[in-house]
Amino acid sequence: MSPIFQRAAREWAAMRSEYGDYLEAHIAAAYRSTNGVLLNARGRAAGVSEERLFLAGGSFAAAYASQELREFWATTPRLTVEAFERAWAERLWATEGEELPEHWHTAA
Repeated sequence: MSPIFQRAAREWAAMRSEYGDYLEAHIAAAYRSTNGVLLNARGRAAGVSEERLFLAGGSFAAAYASQELREFWATTPRLTVEAFERAWAERLWATEGEELPEHWHTAA
């Protein structure tokens, strides 16, 4: 196997593991902040899981999130795995002194 691919696979696995930790902590913080009210009535009726609510795109999350959760997200935004990966790559490449392609930069 290519050593370049091996390194990329290790970095990706490490990023996904760290994202899992972030997601678990973010869901727990949201749960505490909302007294466990994460889904609205529509989301509960549709059988949406709490994890899916946090992993899905913005329009899906907004459609099924409780008002309490939307208020939590207003002060503590959730990161999608894509945004987390971009930030990971920016840190990794900056550490190595490399310049990321412009399209990789996240909005600050």
